[in-house]
Formats: sequence, C-alpha cells, structure tokens
Amino acid sequence: MTSLKLDPIDIRILDEIQREGRITKLALAERVGISPTPCWTRLRRLEKAGIITGYHARLALRLVTPVTTVLMEVTLGAHRQADFDRFERAIKTIPEVVTCWSVGGGVDYVLKVMARDIDSYQRLVDSLLQREIGIDRYFTYIVTKTVKDEVVLPVADLITAAEPN
Repeated sequence: MTSLKLDPIDIRILDEIQREGRITKLALAERVGISPTPCWTRLRRLEKAGIITGYHARLALRLVTPVTTVLMEVTLGAHRQADFDRFERAIKTIPEVVTCWSVGGGVDYVLKVMARDIDSYQRLVDSLLQREIGIDRYFTYIVTKTVKDEVVLPVADLITAAEPN
C-alpha cells in the first residue's frame, strides 16, 4: 500500500477540516493560505485517497436521553481466525457497540458500548452470550466521568513524527 505524500498545506487542510467539517471552501482556503480552486482540488484528492472518510456532527446525547458509557474487555474461548471472524461479524451488527478494537495483551477485544442504563447494558451482554459468538470472559468498566474525549487528531504531530529524518 502506497501512502499519499502530504505537504504542509495538505496537513493544514486536514487539521482545519477535522476541527470544522462545515467550513466553507472559501474559509478553508483562507485558513490554509491558498486560493479556493487549488484548495478544493486538494480536498477532493484527500477524500478520493480515503484520508477523509466522512463529515459528522458531535451530539450531546445526554441532553436528550440518559446514556451510560461502558468499556468492555472480551476474551474469546478459541483463537482461530474463524473465531475472530465470527465475533467481529456479530459485533458489527450491534448498534450499541460504537467502537471495537482488537488488542494485544491479556484480552482479545476492547469495546465501547453506549446503553441507556446498566440494565440495558446487561441485557445486551446476556444476548451476546446467548448468541454463542465465542465469548469466554468479559470484564465491564462503567465510565463515571469523561476526562477527555478528543475527536481532533494531532495530524501535524503524527505525520511529522512518521517522516524519516
């Protein structure tokens, strides 16, 4: 897989667009210091390359309904590729599971689950166990306070750190 070579203007575009997805083409061009047409061309190139995967709104759902955030560690009973595939296929169909990471270490997966309350979460877990998707053990961590929930990635820092000296 070849990665797209990004210059400082591309990096500024990525930084701005992730901070303000509804920014106008003109305002974006002004912020990154180029005219609108080349800015738009660069933005489209970043989208076509799959670097920009979408534009989303952040919701303050707690203002509308109660929400409980739960982190769940999952260890599967068997570790063949078919076992991982079965689990991942099932998890992708569950809307309450908003994030699922395959991890190295003492567990196989870490999930972020959004449920109305603890009872709703437990019903979800019970249904997962009944589906027999390979879960051997799970541990639950109730989020009591969000200290940081950053969606803006440190693009410039990550790209600069990855470049060879």
